[in-house]
Amino acid sequence: MRLHPPARVAEYEALGVWGVPTWPERVSEHVAQAPDRTALVDAPNLTSLMGLGPQRYTWRQVQERARDLASLLLAAGVGPGDVVGLQLPNCADLAVSYVALSSIGAIATPFPMQYREYELTQMCELAGATAFVGAAEFQGTPLDERLAALAALPSVHTVLTFGPRAVVDHVDLTAALAAPVDRAPLDRLEVDLDPNDAVTICWTSGTEATPKGVPRCANDWEPMGLTSVDAMGLTGQDVVLNPFPMVNMAGIGGMLVPWLLTGATLVLHHPFDAPVFFGQIREEQVSYTVVPPALLVRALDLPFMTPEGMRSLRHIGSGSAPLPPPMIRAYRERFGIDIVNCFGSNEGLNLVGDPETVPDPEHRSHLFPRFGSPDHSWSNRGPRGYETRLVDPGSGAEITEEGLPGELLVKGPGVIAGYLPGTTSSDPFTEDGFYRSGDLFMYVADAVGDLRYLQYVDRAKDMIVRGGMNISPAELETLLAGHEDVEEVAVVGVPDPALGERTRAVVVPRAGAEVTLSSLVDFLRERHIASYKLPESLLVVDELPRNPVGKVLKRSLRHVEAS
Repeated sequence: MRLHPPARVAEYEALGVWGVPTWPERVSEHVAQAPDRTALVDAPNLTSLMGLGPQRYTWRQVQERARDLASLLLAAGVGPGDVVGLQLPNCADLAVSYVALSSIGAIATPFPMQYREYELTQMCELAGATAFVGAAEFQGTPLDERLAALAALPSVHTVLTFGPRAVVDHVDLTAALAAPVDRAPLDRLEVDLDPNDAVTICWTSGTEATPKGVPRCANDWEPMGLTSVDAMGLTGQDVVLNPFPMVNMAGIGGMLVPWLLTGATLVLHHPFDAPVFFGQIREEQVSYTVVPPALLVRALDLPFMTPEGMRSLRHIGSGSAPLPPPMIRAYRERFGIDIVNCFGSNEGLNLVGDPETVPDPEHRSHLFPRFGSPDHSWSNRGPRGYETRLVDPGSGAEITEEGLPGELLVKGPGVIAGYLPGTTSSDPFTEDGFYRSGDLFMYVADAVGDLRYLQYVDRAKDMIVRGGMNISPAELETLLAGHEDVEEVAVVGVPDPALGERTRAVVVPRAGAEVTLSSLVDFLRERHIASYKLPESLLVVDELPRNPVGKVLKRSLRHVEAS
C-alpha cells in the first residue's frame, strides 16, 4: 500500500527528509554497528502478564528473531500488502513483530490490550485484516473467546498467538520460535520494500461513531521519531523506558521509531505498575522515559525518589494534560532532570517544548516552539519541511496576531496521506493540502515581541460556550492543577437550557484532602480571571475516566450528577 503520490515523495526526498531506510534496514544498520548491544528488555513482571519469562535481545537477536517470525508468518499465509491485527502488551516480541511484518511488506494494525471482541472485530473488519497476532492469555485470563471471535471474521484466515500454551486451531508462535525455523519462505519472497509503503494502521477516535484508521509509512513516521530524538538528545548509548502502549503516536512515534533511528536500548513496560516502573529506571539505568503529569506530581513524594535512585535519568517526557511549573522546577532542582512538554497526534502533529526550544520552565509548562513557521528555524530536525498556520475556526481567515485562538493547520513530511477509506465521511484537509488538526492554539511572543511560540488553548470540540462566551477547559485545568488539594482535574461543559452550557470541574483530590467548589472558585478569583469562566459545579471522583491510551473521556463526565 503506497501512501503518498509521486510528486509529494519527490518534494520531500529533495528536502532530504524522505527516502529513509525501511524498518528492517534500520535493524541491519544497528547489527552492523553494534550487534551485541542490548536492544530490547522485557519488564520483569511479563510472566504475570503473558505467562512468559522476560527476555533480553541484542540487535543481532532482534534481527534473527524477526527473520524467524517473518518466515512463520509467510508460512501461515501472510504476504505483502496484508493487514495483520496485533494485540500484545508491551514486550520485546511486540517490537520484533513490527520489524517482521514490515520486512515482508505486511501492515500492522495494533490495538491496546483493553480492547475486546467488539472493538477488535469492528476495526479488523474496517482494515480488512487477513490475520491476527495476539496473546494466548493476559493477566492470568485465557483469551480463547476473543481469539475465536477474530477467527470467525470472513477476512481473517489465520490467528497466531504468543503464550505459554497452544490455543486450539491457532498457530503457537512461542512454540514455533523455540524450535528451528525453516526460513525458506522468507528466502523465496520477492518484495520491493519502499519507505512509502504503509507499515501501520493506527486508530483514532473523534466526533464520529466509527473509529478512524490512520495509515502511516516509514517516511512519515520518521519526522515523528526524529523530533523526539533531537529534543531528548538520544543516541545509541541511551536506555529508553516505554510505559505507553505501542499502538499509536506516543508509543510508536515517541518510542519505537526513536529506538529504530538511534539503536538505543528499549526497555518495555505496560500496563503501568509503579513499583515495577521505578525499579526498571534504577535497575536498567534508564536515561529517558515518559510519565503522565499527574504521576509526575505524585512521584515527587515517593520515598525512593532520591538523586541517587534517579541519577541515570536526563529527560522525562510528559503531556496531554497541564504541567505545573513548580513540578518542572522541582525535577530540575532536586534530580537534574529536564521535563519535556510533548504534544502530538496520530495524524502528524508533533510539538516538543524542551530546554533548548523553551528554556524557561515556567513557559515550558504551556508553550511550544512554533514549528513550521516561515520566520523561525530550529535545530530540531523533525519539523524540516513543515508548514503551520492558525486560522479562525469560524471564518477560516488566517491569524497573524498574538493572543487570538485559532485552529492549527499543518502540512509536511510527517502528515498522513489521509484516513483509511470507509472510516470517515469528512475531508480532513484544506483545499491547499493542510491538515485540519482540530486543536486550538494561539501565538505567544517572546521577550522581543517575536511570535515564536504556540500555546495550546483546547480541542475545538471541547470549548465551552456559556451564554455566547467561549471558555477554554485547558486554561482552567492548567490553573486548577496548581491548587494544593487537587491531584488531577478535568473541566467540561454541561448542558444548560438558559446559557447553552455551564462549566463543571471534575477533580481527583490529593490523598487526605477535601475539595469544595467554593475553595476552587476562591483559588481562581485570586488569579483574577473573568467571572464567567468560574466553575459552577463540582464533581469529585476517585479517578478520571480514560481510554486505553490515557486520554480523559470528557463526554462521560458531562451528564453525571454533580454537587
